[in-house]
Amino acid sequence: MAKVLLVEDDRDLSELVADYLSYEHYQVDRVYNGSDGLDRLKFYSYDVVILDWELPELSGLEVCKQYRQSGGLTPIIMLTAKRAIDDRATGLDVGADDYLVKPFHVKELLARIRALLRRGTQLTSNVLRVGDLEMNPTTYEIKRSGVEIELIPKDFALLEFLMRHPNQIFSTEALLNHVWKADSDSTAEAIRASVKRIRKKVDEPEGESIIRNLHGVGYKLVGKDE
Repeated sequence: MAKVLLVEDDRDLSELVADYLSYEHYQVDRVYNGSDGLDRLKFYSYDVVILDWELPELSGLEVCKQYRQSGGLTPIIMLTAKRAIDDRATGLDVGADDYLVKPFHVKELLARIRALLRRGTQLTSNVLRVGDLEMNPTTYEIKRSGVEIELIPKDFALLEFLMRHPNQIFSTEALLNHVWKADSDSTAEAIRASVKRIRKKVDEPEGESIIRNLHGVGYKLVGKDE
């Protein structure tokens, strides 16, 4: 199941596109401004990005440019009302892989997504490793010492974030902001419950937890022998 990041400030259009993608069995993350889109690309792995040109806070063009300059390779489809050839060229020059002019039919967008996925874009390894814990965010596989582990999506997202930042301490507020920012119902108690579930699945019965809690400070993920 391919994972798609949709960055579109028109919430009606975003919901429409997300519904179509979900119906086609894509996993969809939605954000509504350029800054949040760039943050998502920094911390998570996606198979395709659908990026609107005109966005609040940071334009889609700037998001694409900064992402490519940082080494990001995920295919990007740019959505825009701009029809001029020069505008299209600008989008492609900063790193977009495809360009779709509004208004468009969602079936055409789906076809373009499938085409990009078929390309088999050469990506750097997506596998995250901390000690003997491995995670592949693209295939949603987690293993510890070769044993497969299953987590619910929220717990997977939290563990993924911590694995991308091993040995770094994050307060509960920071974790809420970075990991579950789009979920207004998330609370500090939800973070504590998620950590408890992850520990139950990931930790070895007789060993110390790989997620350490520094009282009054926050959480950090450490390797097996640290």
